[in-house]
Amino acid sequence: MARSAHETRMKILASAYRLIRRHGFARVKMSDIAAGASLTKRTLYHHFDSKDALLAAMLDAQHDLAVAAFVKMIDRPKHGPEQVVEGIFADLASWSATKHWEGSGFTRLAIELADLPGHPARRMARQHKATLERLLAERLESDGISDAAVVAREILLLTEGAMVLILIHGDRSYASAAAAAAQGLFRIRRQAAVMADSPTPT
Repeated sequence: MARSAHETRMKILASAYRLIRRHGFARVKMSDIAAGASLTKRTLYHHFDSKDALLAAMLDAQHDLAVAAFVKMIDRPKHGPEQVVEGIFADLASWSATKHWEGSGFTRLAIELADLPGHPARRMARQHKATLERLLAERLESDGISDAAVVAREILLLTEGAMVLILIHGDRSYASAAAAAAQGLFRIRRQAAVMADSPTPT
């Protein structure tokens, strides 16, 4: 049965994602991606005229999947902001326990292409991380956190740091350490709010 253009494209993107995530962008050739999708290079180039074009399409697809998963993660109506953030790090601990876990593909690509600031993949990585930060800020703001944008940025810093250190050390306890640090941020803000509401001694 003839394969549809959409099915072929999805097979190519899946092969590219699997290989680039495992080996890095520079080390993977178009011929490797074609072989991984059980296609000829000619068919591959019919759908994507360059490796950069393929990478852009792959990142676009992964962005949509990752954002959908993140929205599901933080969309917990019965949970307060501290529970939502705790859940982020609990999910990170579970995710990092999966076989062949290699951290955030967007982060790894941005690091790999650090000497190419104008590369489309760097731009897409920035947009992806900014989207996650904005979504978290919106959730925190809906919970009444006054400086939600600042807190969201602090949480994302802890998340990225935990991912990198788990990858370096192979130690998932960095997720729980980051979770504890995040709860400390909320605790400091609660204490500051109490002090601000307390009457000033005369």
